[in-house]
Amino acid sequence: MQPSLFSAAQWTVSTLTKHIRDALESDLRLQDVWVEGELSNISRPASGHLYFTLKDSGAALKCAMWKSNAIRLELRVQDGMAVAAHGKIGVYEAGGQYQLYVDRLIPAGEGALFQEFLRLKAVLEAEGLFAPGRKRPLPALPRRIGIVTSVSGAALRDVLNTLRRRLPVAEVILAPSAVQGEDAPGQLVQALSRLNALKPRPDVILLVRGGGSIEDLWAFNDSQVVRAVAALDVPLISGVGHETDFTLSDFAADLRAPTPTAAAELATQITVSELRERARTGAIQAENAILGLITRHRDAISAAINELRYYSPGRRLQTDRQRLDEFGRRLHSAQVHRLALQTSALDGWRKRLLALSPREVMNRGYAVVTRRSDGAVIRRVQQARGGIHVRVSDGGFDAEVADGGS
Repeated sequence: MQPSLFSAAQWTVSTLTKHIRDALESDLRLQDVWVEGELSNISRPASGHLYFTLKDSGAALKCAMWKSNAIRLELRVQDGMAVAAHGKIGVYEAGGQYQLYVDRLIPAGEGALFQEFLRLKAVLEAEGLFAPGRKRPLPALPRRIGIVTSVSGAALRDVLNTLRRRLPVAEVILAPSAVQGEDAPGQLVQALSRLNALKPRPDVILLVRGGGSIEDLWAFNDSQVVRAVAALDVPLISGVGHETDFTLSDFAADLRAPTPTAAAELATQITVSELRERARTGAIQAENAILGLITRHRDAISAAINELRYYSPGRRLQTDRQRLDEFGRRLHSAQVHRLALQTSALDGWRKRLLALSPREVMNRGYAVVTRRSDGAVIRRVQQARGGIHVRVSDGGFDAEVADGGS
């Protein structure tokens, strides 16, 4: 057979392995699986991770459990033990092999419970109890917090300590209930109903208990408990078991917390220290706003006062008074100027009169001749008979006329 002229696309080992990994990890069914088998080739390196193989009569599956999950493992694993492992399928590219990344490992004898767990999950999910659209937001600052748990468990102490530390002003209402055993489901339903019936209701409810085996936590998988969680009128946070423990109540809750302590922390998103800081910041902002308001009003008042002063009678009186003073100054200046002009004119006339006076005429060499007999001014020669008196600038003298007329 001759090779095709158009050969198929060539892969590198890395690109092909990456393609296979993406194909496996994009299959959601392979990202949430339970696998039963027999343990073999168990290895615990110094890193703290756990490596083993799950096998049955027909196949073997490599498994890896990271340290964060391995340290919570309560099961004492050993070769030949029948177990059920939960995790997701991935590809270890460096070794070119697919494997199961395990987050939980339990004895295979509990497999029947997990089958029931999966069956109930499918039924309740079909009823819409786990729909994301049903989830409600948590209150940012709850005033009343309800707790459903056992009064004797460590979970209650952890939750109360956390609430006391983070938000001591919140009111805590405890609805005690068994969290394990045959009576637990009924008591859990009653406790949830009591909190939901309170007036006023709690702002948020915490459903919590410590970790345990699947049997220990089975009450939280009961369908009546799950329906009671979904039927609440207030948000609920589920904090059941450890981080790797999942119950059906977790899916129905408005929010799942990995531990009871984490549930208390999620319920108190705003702590008392944050409240103090917000109050301090709010006080500063209010003070700045008030000071700004006072400043704006003060400026507005000042502007109004200035405007009132501009239009007030007092200001007009001041202006008129100033104008009167100005008119007075102008009148005085005009009078002084006029008087100066009149004085100058009078002085001119005085000088003119002085220039025309007999004394000034005589100072220029002229004389006034009068008859000695009657003092009449002699204007013609014929009048100069008898004695005459001649007056000059510095005095006068008598004279005789030698010739009476020529």
